[in-house]
Amino acid sequence: MSGASVLDRGEFVMTVCNSCRYCEQYCPVFPAMERRTSFAAGDLAYLANLCHNCGECLYACQYAPPHEFGINVPKTLAEIRVRSYESYCWPGALGAAFRHHSVSTALGLVAVFAAVLLGAGWVAHGEGLWRATAGDFYSVVPHDVMVGLFGSVGAFVLLAFGVGLRRFWREVHSDSVPPSPTAARRALGDLLTMRHLHTTGVDCTSGVETRRPWRRWFHHCTFYGFMLCFASTSVAAIYDGVFGWIAPYGYASLPVVLGTVGGLGLLVGPVGLLAVRRTRDPELGDAGQTGMDESFIVLLLVTSATGIALLLLRNQPAMGTLLMVHLGAVLALFVTLPYGKFVHGLYRTAALLKYASESEAEE
Repeated sequence: MSGASVLDRGEFVMTVCNSCRYCEQYCPVFPAMERRTSFAAGDLAYLANLCHNCGECLYACQYAPPHEFGINVPKTLAEIRVRSYESYCWPGALGAAFRHHSVSTALGLVAVFAAVLLGAGWVAHGEGLWRATAGDFYSVVPHDVMVGLFGSVGAFVLLAFGVGLRRFWREVHSDSVPPSPTAARRALGDLLTMRHLHTTGVDCTSGVETRRPWRRWFHHCTFYGFMLCFASTSVAAIYDGVFGWIAPYGYASLPVVLGTVGGLGLLVGPVGLLAVRRTRDPELGDAGQTGMDESFIVLLLVTSATGIALLLLRNQPAMGTLLMVHLGAVLALFVTLPYGKFVHGLYRTAALLKYASESEAEE
């Protein structure tokens, strides 16, 4: 379906929903919808990214298929979401990447980057790459090289995120008044608890009359696992740059503990999310986005699995090879972040912030 057709369909669906309003208590999408009498592209992008795809509205809707209106809010908003990712991404020429992800592509990127790094390691160290180095990663990849490589990639990723978020915010938030601290706290609370992943009960919808808690818990494991791994890297950077404490760090050190717990979360969460996807009603989403969703989950899984293996075997001869494979996985994850499923978290956070601001203005 073309971009214009997706927006036309979204406008029709939201107009019907705005006339019916049976689902107005289900999630923030419907109160936000009711504040509007028309639905421009920015409005639809806002509502689509505010949607947490809980799915309750599909089963409650009297106009859902096989009704001639064919109203399917979760699927329609999912299609609009991916269009918003394409529209706001930078550089714009890479917008098409959102529709060309697959698990094989993700694993291929890991293999290519790992092979390049292994080749560079062989040139630099020869057979020394396969010798035990007492867990000293920098003896395999010098500190300055690692910082330069991932620092430059990270800077590009942050720039791409910043441009995309600015474009999204300017289109969906025409009011120039910045959100208040109260609205920011409310949005942050909704984000950290993920309470909108389910609506009418304590469990998440996976089918008609089928509700289980696992989707939310696996999201929590993935989200907090990622944040703990980020915290681990940040603490290690402070240890090195501020205090001059050079890696490797002990197993009981803060960077290693944070990274281990985060890595375990990034094992449990992605495996669980892949399993949940297999049992969830396909009508609750857009089947065309399966590749994008699953490739991101697999990249997280491979990154965490190689990281845990590297930690356990860091004093073994295999450490150099494992390090290159792990860095290849991290690099593949980094370069795809602005053009894959990760961006949904950024735009959803911005949408929650706008929703909190609108709600505060009404009170």
